[in-house]
Amino acid sequence: MNVKYGELIQRRLTKLFRFLLGCSLLTASVGCGKKEEAKPPAPPPEVFVVKVEPRNTPVTVEYVAQTQSSQQVEIRARVNGFLDRRVYTEGSIVKAGDVLFLMDKKPFQAQVDDAASALARQNAALETARANLARVKPLVEQNALSKKQLDDSTGVYESYAAAVEQAKAQLALAQLNLSYCTITSPVTGITSAALQQDGAYISPATSQLTSVSVLSPIWVNFSMSQQDLGNYRDQIAKKLLIPPPDGSYEVEIINADGSVFPRKGRITFTAPLYNAETGTFLIRVTLDNPNAALRPNQYVKARLHGALRPNAILVPQRAVQQGGKGHFVWVVGKDGKAESRPVVVGDWNGDSWFINEGLQAGEQVVVDGGLGLQPGLAVTAKPLAAEKSAASGGAVVIDKPAKKNN
Repeated sequence: MNVKYGELIQRRLTKLFRFLLGCSLLTASVGCGKKEEAKPPAPPPEVFVVKVEPRNTPVTVEYVAQTQSSQQVEIRARVNGFLDRRVYTEGSIVKAGDVLFLMDKKPFQAQVDDAASALARQNAALETARANLARVKPLVEQNALSKKQLDDSTGVYESYAAAVEQAKAQLALAQLNLSYCTITSPVTGITSAALQQDGAYISPATSQLTSVSVLSPIWVNFSMSQQDLGNYRDQIAKKLLIPPPDGSYEVEIINADGSVFPRKGRITFTAPLYNAETGTFLIRVTLDNPNAALRPNQYVKARLHGALRPNAILVPQRAVQQGGKGHFVWVVGKDGKAESRPVVVGDWNGDSWFINEGLQAGEQVVVDGGLGLQPGLAVTAKPLAAEKSAASGGAVVIDKPAKKNN
């Protein structure tokens, strides 16, 4: 029994030795294989750049504005009486002299007739006094009548002459009141709704009947804040902005749908004082509106042309980043390495930004591929496609928030 047990142990040890030997040979065969080839170094990352090219750039500033009639006339009745009827169509455009309302003329015609009769009576009395004076004068000269009788006749004649003039004035007043029964528009413009209905009695308290607003020329008003004005003056003082001669900006009007109004205007008035409530001052533009396309109280944008930014540097907005110390851009140096450059930004130009300080002509600014860059990292710079470059030197457009017009 012990012999058999020993043989069993011997066989198991033999199998274990063979297994371990096989594992050693397998490990040796793997280790004797080809060594893994080392990976080549990664190429420098690609970045797309634009070259800094200073150029004179037109500057256009936009403000939210509101239209206003250049002359809004309240149509009021000048006499008291009953309103006969409205003649015009509410909301229509009328010309100067067009009839708007008619009042009941009968009582005013009666006043004219009465004043005409009074004038006729006074004229008759004047003729009698004139004839009497003509008879008295030669008799006084012949001493047939006293000087007192001549003075009395002269006084009577002059009294009736004055009465005739008074009667003429009464007749003219009556005729004027009669003419006021026909109410016309003094200007060409658009009418508003009638405030009084046909048959209403018109008194001083209800004398306003409607209004007419002149549409051409039309005013466009916008407000400029103290901050905007200060920034504007600072840029001029630093030679960063050249205004047009005599401040004669050409103003383009942009409708709410983005379309451009065909007529351009000029600034014709600036308020001399700031508005105490809003801290802004009013600027008014006047322009022709022959087809009445613009209506009063309409919100539009006023785009000012004429200023110039000399030797301006523009870079796409996406090239400018902001860190804890302010704005910065990535610049590819002559050695092909990335450099973080702090910059002072100015206004926007569409999807580009004016750079007031920090960049020089000829430098390459990274526009795309700047994520993950580190100072001193070697990069491969490629020019940004012209159609993708935002630094095209176009007109600057700055949207201003809506402000309450004064």
